[in-house]
Amino acid sequence: MYRALVWKERRRARHAALGPPSKTQHLKTGARGETLAFWYLRQAGYTIVARNRRARSGAGEIDLIGWDGPVLSFVEVKTRTSDEAGPPEAAVSKAKQKRIARTAQEYLRRLGRKPPSYRFDIASVAWDSAAGLEVRLIKDAFKASF
Repeated sequence: MYRALVWKERRRARHAALGPPSKTQHLKTGARGETLAFWYLRQAGYTIVARNRRARSGAGEIDLIGWDGPVLSFVEVKTRTSDEAGPPEAAVSKAKQKRIARTAQEYLRRLGRKPPSYRFDIASVAWDSAAGLEVRLIKDAFKASF
């Protein structure tokens, strides 16, 4: 499934480069990146339990939440179509990390129990004209305590 999705996204990206960019193109790119990261994580053995989980307090959103064995992983997905602004993971600022941590804290509180361990990962999705779509998983990308 993951390979078929990568093939489809490579084809879509080549055709999108030919047309004019739209105002919502970045939202579509982000959604495609999240879908690609979802299947990548599934292939890597994660059990995904939530997608696009928003905090009731409005603190933020977590793109993917899943179990990597006994570890609950909160995954932020960043997608880029060029490297002009740096690698995708560079877009996860300290402020963004705090919002993710607050949302994770709220999720754990609503879960009713604290898992044995948890971590914050980043799935970096990049389009490279030579290599095509590439997903890199950065486990334990940042720390947050609560």
